[in-house]
Amino acid sequence: MTGRISAPNLASLFAEAGDRWGDSPAFSSRRPDGTFYSVSYRAWRDRSIALATALIELGVEARTHLAILSDNCFEWILADATVQFCGAADVPRAADVTGEEIAYILTHADVEVAFVENATVLAKVLSVRDRLPRLRHFILMTSTEGVPVAKGVHALRDLEIAGEELRGKGDRRVEERIAGVRPEDLYTIIYTSGTTGVPKGVQLSHASIMSQVENLPFALGPKDRTLSILPVWHIYERVFEMLSVASGLHAYYTTLRHLGDDLKSVRPTIMASAPRLWEGLHHRILSTIQKAPLVRRALFHSARLSSHAVRRAEDFLWGRKVDPTGRSLPVSLALGAFHASLWLLFILPFLLLDAIVLKKLRAIVGGCFRGTISGGGALPPHVDEFFNDIGIPVLEGYGLTESGTVLAVRTWDRLVIGTVGPAFPGTELRIIDPVTSAILYPDSSRRDLGRGLRGEIHARGPQLMSGYHKDPEKTSQVLRDGWLATGDLGLVTFNDCIKIVGRCKETIVLLGGENVEPLPIESKLLESPLIDQCMVVGQDQKHLGLLVVPSLTGFATAGITMSDLETLASKPETKELIVGEVRRLVGAAAGFKPFERIAAVEMLEKPFEVGEELTMTFKLKRHVIAEKYAKAIEAMFER
Repeated sequence: MTGRISAPNLASLFAEAGDRWGDSPAFSSRRPDGTFYSVSYRAWRDRSIALATALIELGVEARTHLAILSDNCFEWILADATVQFCGAADVPRAADVTGEEIAYILTHADVEVAFVENATVLAKVLSVRDRLPRLRHFILMTSTEGVPVAKGVHALRDLEIAGEELRGKGDRRVEERIAGVRPEDLYTIIYTSGTTGVPKGVQLSHASIMSQVENLPFALGPKDRTLSILPVWHIYERVFEMLSVASGLHAYYTTLRHLGDDLKSVRPTIMASAPRLWEGLHHRILSTIQKAPLVRRALFHSARLSSHAVRRAEDFLWGRKVDPTGRSLPVSLALGAFHASLWLLFILPFLLLDAIVLKKLRAIVGGCFRGTISGGGALPPHVDEFFNDIGIPVLEGYGLTESGTVLAVRTWDRLVIGTVGPAFPGTELRIIDPVTSAILYPDSSRRDLGRGLRGEIHARGPQLMSGYHKDPEKTSQVLRDGWLATGDLGLVTFNDCIKIVGRCKETIVLLGGENVEPLPIESKLLESPLIDQCMVVGQDQKHLGLLVVPSLTGFATAGITMSDLETLASKPETKELIVGEVRRLVGAAAGFKPFERIAAVEMLEKPFEVGEELTMTFKLKRHVIAEKYAKAIEAMFER
């Protein structure tokens, strides 16, 4: 049976999935020998119901909050469904959560029961137990081997068995809890890792997430396979898992370490991903090409050229070329004729070289790939262009935790490179002047409605959060009259897609009063194989500066091989080459204004890492980086 499941709440969705998809494989996990074992939809549903029954017996009430402290694994989705079957809400966090975060989040969220992935996470929780007076029960999700006996610690499997026995005696309290879940009830409270400030608890309801499931603008089905690699406690991957359950997908849990092998063995058809994954794959492909014999390099570049020309022509002719300014009818006709000629010129070499060259490149992702939905950060334009050119569609999307994930997303029909696609069905977007608060788009007094005008993106729709947990003041700062102020700067193109241009709070104001958006500059600089990571700085300075993490691999390809980053960064020739790349990429020829150009560069000896300088979705924590390298930044502008 096919067709996406529609349900009044996620607990009902999970319950129906067990019937609708039955013995079809739902989730597959890796064994120590590298092979996968699968759990069916029916088995997952039944095990979750048994667990929920045991938790209700332990005293878990409806609409209470339970923590899940774990990385991606089958037990995570088992725990998530269990919480929903209790009629409760979960408070998720990754296994690398610190003791301080545990103490803050679990106290703030009034958590009484916590699922913990393993003995290491349990030890962190127990280390702050005296600061968690409400926490009564700990459920160990994996092996209990080596776990000290402690009051309130339960093995997940033991609870399952206890629940199965109660069900066998006719216990049907789970069904009563499912029936009692209201659409407005909390599904989850996600504490944002964020780029600034103390974590805030984003409250998302069942109705919020179900609206994403029901309004998905493209088809998924039981024949699709996906690799789960993004942090599942993050709302982006979380919603994708809900879409998978509703559509009957088969999800395989993988890691960055095993991703290359799993792409070839699983042969996924679709997956959620972050830009960093595609940046890394892009770099590896180009490095391999550069080392190939001359004939193979020539074939690749010819294939890429012909593919780019054909795709560019088709994008224009079918209205998929990004259009931030609009154009007159005569100009459109002239450009149409040019692109039609371009298509005719390159279509035959493209078809030939696609079969000879590009098809082999697509085999890197298994050969069955329909596309990826990239989110959690901006995809660098050159990476975006590259994968779409070689026939791997990238459906970039846009959203926030506060927006229940998706506000806009590309589809196969509306794949406009350089944008995040049109507004998600059922979602209203408007562009607001961040200084005057005037509505720039849609402005009915203008013939073009205000398309092309830059401002802050505001959103309204059923997916928005109900507010920050216990924080009405911060809620009122971003949520007014049903509209969410995203803090992102963007515009609506003339083909009605959303283009993100920066962050309101990331805007750098120079001494001369010029406003600079660092994201486009950083994205352009990352096109260089010599630059691994970078951040533009210059608030209240005369000019811009740049912190750079050089690429060991990129420099090795260029003939400068060093054993470690510290040695590479200290070499004068490293900085000289980086400065040359900065001048080449960020100049008038690339469309940058004089005040957007980089006047000072500082080399860093350590990469930005997740949990320190980067969020879980690889966004720069600009305030952390600025504070950590304050002396280097200050010295940069004193020269």
